[in-house]
This record gives sequence, structure tokens and C-alpha cells, in this order.
Amino acid sequence: MTATRTTATPFRTVLVANRGEIALRVMRTARRMGYGTVAVHSSADTTSAHVRFADRAVLIGGPLPAESYLDIPAIIDAAKASGADAVHPGYGFLAENAAFANACREAGLVFIGPSPESIEAMGDKARAKAFMQAAGVPVVPGYQGDDQSEARFAAEAQTIGFPVMIKAVAGGGGRGMRLVADAASLPALLASAQSEAKNAFADATVLIEKAVVSPRHIEIQVFGDCHGNALHLGERDCSVQRRHQKLVEEAPSPAVSDALRARMGEVSVKAVQALGYEGAGTLEFLLDRDGGFYFMEMNTRLQVEHPVTEAITGLDLVEWQLRVAAGEALPLAQHELRFAGHAIEVRLCAEDPAHDFMPQSGRFGAWAMPEMLRVETAMADGAEVPPFYDSMVAKLIAHGPTRDAARLMLAEGLARATALGVATNQGFLKRVLEHEAFAAGEATTAFVGAHGEALASRPSAILPDAALAALILFVADSAPRHRARARHVGPPLPVPMLVEIGGTKSEVAIHRDRDGGYRIDAGDQRTTVIVEAISAAGLRLRLGALALDVPFHRVGADLFIQRGADQIHVRDLTRAATKPAGSDGSDGRLVAAMNGRIVAVHAAIGEDVAAGQPLVTLEAMKMEHVHAAPVAGRLVEIAVTPGEQVTTGRLMAAIEKTA
Repeated sequence: MTATRTTATPFRTVLVANRGEIALRVMRTARRMGYGTVAVHSSADTTSAHVRFADRAVLIGGPLPAESYLDIPAIIDAAKASGADAVHPGYGFLAENAAFANACREAGLVFIGPSPESIEAMGDKARAKAFMQAAGVPVVPGYQGDDQSEARFAAEAQTIGFPVMIKAVAGGGGRGMRLVADAASLPALLASAQSEAKNAFADATVLIEKAVVSPRHIEIQVFGDCHGNALHLGERDCSVQRRHQKLVEEAPSPAVSDALRARMGEVSVKAVQALGYEGAGTLEFLLDRDGGFYFMEMNTRLQVEHPVTEAITGLDLVEWQLRVAAGEALPLAQHELRFAGHAIEVRLCAEDPAHDFMPQSGRFGAWAMPEMLRVETAMADGAEVPPFYDSMVAKLIAHGPTRDAARLMLAEGLARATALGVATNQGFLKRVLEHEAFAAGEATTAFVGAHGEALASRPSAILPDAALAALILFVADSAPRHRARARHVGPPLPVPMLVEIGGTKSEVAIHRDRDGGYRIDAGDQRTTVIVEAISAAGLRLRLGALALDVPFHRVGADLFIQRGADQIHVRDLTRAATKPAGSDGSDGRLVAAMNGRIVAVHAAIGEDVAAGQPLVTLEAMKMEHVHAAPVAGRLVEIAVTPGEQVTTGRLMAAIEKTA
């Protein structure tokens, strides 16, 4: 393939076909360069930060992606109506959709990205792999043929040798991807991967390839222009992942030497030139323990993790995208690039690491990010996390002279951040950065699987969670009557309180001492605390010589407490009614654990099911979640159908328990 144009294509107003922090990131650079900006948004994003930031905004449909951010005609119409003459797809949604790039071309709009031909060539994993192999790029052994039968995949897997990896040819982001350890597990995992690929990309086609055991995930940032120039901007290490989706990215990689970087960069640039590629792109590789690297896929867009490359190069990659799209040559040549220091990025996601990273939705009652870090986000106090989109709510980036300096700065920034009201992976990320294997630069794609349980566990504290929660509730209820260190003349009568944290109920007794302090009895532990100050957003307390600031947010009986990088969700049960029997699922009722779309129902009315047997698969925030039977018995009701949207707590099935 060759570049399709060599003339300038000036534009003045950029429509960003994306949402949230992605749209904000692109708009900030566009505005700095003097371009007008247009936002598009769904009905769920009417008050989102990217809508308020843009010069103009256009409502393009309902809350579901297919009704809005994936609706190509609606986005083209929005560009025409708003006067935009260029479209930036961001990263996600339609960013790697050849039909969208072609629709922009046909509408006379400048598409700020590669040509439809390049996107199409790299969008099919099997075709991309064949192209790269012909261009001299090392690839992983595998099968990507038209025969999609279970028998063919079983035969190919035996030839390749287990373990193998199944991947959706039309997808990315971990969807349609399954690791198969042995022949016995292949049929179920193949069916699951094909189903997820069909639902996510409208294409059930998958490929199979040799699984490189405990590899590094290394990607090379590349750029090309319409004048035939191409270069690379070094590598990023994206090995820390969950569900095959990245959580931590850094540049440079602690596993890549100067010589290896030069080799990987050279083959990547050759591939870009062979493709006639224009704009930003990324070639992703698996790096084995012996320094061998194998092409996985090419992302024909800017990556979420591009800020770490910007940090070590001092460049603005969105600016480069805009200049290349306008027909300019790349601003620098390969030999002019300079790399300085080390950068690490973490993805702050609305999810619960202790429960298989289950996505969360809701509203942030308190949100404050540290000024010491670069933070990319659309969140603020009161901002809502809808259940319809990706779970990432912010990116936090640290840049330092050394890897350790960046790592420690980022860990401290996570400890200072406040994100209350929706569960996040904030504490998990801090523990990743502090883990000895990550600190030593030894983390591979197996890191989270090997250490996930420890990373999800919060360390113990001097003041137990239940005691702190009860104290905050007690003092908050007495404010503004509370006065720090106020002396009391009456007897220190205990006040009984009942709180629930993580499904565990705790009885706590609060004593107000004569000198104004508090004695807290939680189980067999007694703690004496001085409350020095309290406001609607936080409390300052003293335990002996130790002074602590504790941010919190309260909504009715729900209390959210920030303890360092961790959030505690507390239910105040002191005056709550007794919870109905069976609401924990023991009555045979299966309810949705989150908002989402029903992907599949795995049993029929009248069937006998076992406890723990999969009954319903629900998709939320780009992930599939299997809901299993809470008890053994006969399935007497199925209240949902595939394709249906459900809300948290919605009844999906009912089981008549076996006597």
C-alpha cells in the first residue's frame, strides 16, 4: 500500500467523535492550536465535562453506544450541522472503524487518522498478521483460516501445542480473547470467545495462536505522514493487565535494552512504510524471556497510554496527529528524537478488584486529584459514571528522572487522591506500584494473576474500619453541636452502633469522655481518639501523637471513607430496618449485580440446576459477567431475554430450591 495523497488538507473546526477524558484530551490540544471544537454526546452525557468544554455540542442519540457514539450517520450529520470540517475519532468506539473513516472521506471531512484502507488492513487480525509476516515482522505461530469449526481448532491447537490463545479477528481490548491451557477446556472457551466476539464486533470469527508463557506486552509507538516519512517514538511496557486489558503502562520498558529497542523500532518503521500509513499507530508485541518478540496486532489510532510517551519525549502526539492530517510532514526525523527520564501511567477504573474487577456505576460525591501528577479525567464532584461505557474514569501519570522516582511519585499521588461514592481500583494500583516484583521491573502479563489476591487486600490499620466508620457517623450526626475537646460533666455513657462493611456487620460502642475525647469499643479492641475538626467533607482526628485527615462522603445510610488509597463503603444499620430474609440470594432469586445488557441465557425453565451453575451472562462496561445459580433446584422463572438492558437488582431468574 502507498500513501494516497501528497497535498495539504487544511481544516478549521474539529469534531471529536468520542466522550469523557478522551474527548477533553483531544480538544485541549486542538484549542491550543487555534482550532474550533465540537463535542458529540449521548443522552447520558448531557452534563459531561467534554460537552461543557467544547465550543459547540451536538446530541446524537440515546445512552447506549450503538444509539450514539457508534452511529456513523448521526456523527456525520453532527459534523455538517456544526460546521466541522474535520473529525478526530479519539481512541475507542469508531477510532479503528474503516467504514467510519470512509464515511468521513465521502462527506468531505478530514479524518484525523489513517486511511480507511490502512484501518481495514490492520483491523482483521488474521490479515494483519499475514501482512506483517510478509513485511519481515516476526509473528506468533498460529491458525487464522476460514474453517471456524471446533474440530479444526482442536486439530490446529494440537499442532501448535498448548497453551494456545484464542482471539477475535475483528476486535481488541481483551474481548473475544481466551487462554486455553489444554484440549479438554478448548470447546467451552472457543464457544465463549466466539459469542463474545459476535456480541462485541458483530463478527464471531476468531484465530488461534501459540500462547507465549508469561511474556512482556511491549508496544512501539509509530507515526507516518503522506510524504513517505515514518519513525518510531520508542516502546511502552503494558504488561500489568487484568482480563487482557491494561492497567499500568510505562516508558521505557525495564526489559528493553537500547539494542532491542533499535531492532523492534526498525521492523515497526518498515511495516509502517510498507503499509503507506499516515498518522499515529502502535504495533503490539509479545516479548519472551530470551528477547524474542512477536507481532500481535496493530492499533490504527492513538493509544490510551500515549501520555507516557509524551512525557519522555516532550512531544504532544495529538498535535502531531493534527499536523499530519492537515498534510504536513512529521515535525522531526528519527535522529532528532530525544528521550528523557521515565514515565508511568495507571488507569483508575470504576471497578471492584476484590470481586473479579466487577465494573461499578454511580456518582462521585467527592473527587480530588493530586496536583503533583498529570491527570486525564472528565470526573469532578457530583460526576456520574454511567453503566454503558468503559470503566476507566481517569489516568494518572508520573514522570521522573528515574523509574523509581516516577514509581514512588505515582504511588504517593494515589495515596493523596480522593474518589468517593463509586468503588475504584485506586488502592489496588498503589499496591501494584509498591509490589517488590513491579519495583524490580519484573512484572509480566502473569503478574496480576499471580498476585491479584494480595493486591486486592487492604492492609490493616491502627483504627479498625468499623471503629472509624462508627466514629464518623456518630460525630457527623452530632455536628454542628460537636466541639473539639469539649469537656462533659455527665457520665460517659456508651452509644451502641451497628455498621456493615463488605457484608460483615460490626457492633461498636462509642463513649464520649469527660475531657472531650472518644473511646471506641469494636470487638475486643478499644481505641481512644481525639476529634480535632469535622466538616461535611472530612474529619481530622488524633490517635496519640498521630494526626490523620480522613475524607468522607455520606449519602443517607451510605458512608464512603477514604483511607489512604483505599475506599471503604459503610452501611449505617444503627437505625435501619431488618433486612428481609432471602435477599442474599438464598431464596433462589438471581438478580443483576450491575446495569448491563443480557448476552446469553444458559438454561431453560424446568431444568434442574446446581448451585454455582452459570445461568445468565451480562455485558457491562466492555466485559462479560456470568451470573450463577445461588442455590440448587428447579428453574421456575427466566425474566430476561438476550439483548435486553437491565438495571442493578433486576430479577433475572428464580429457582425453586431442592428440598
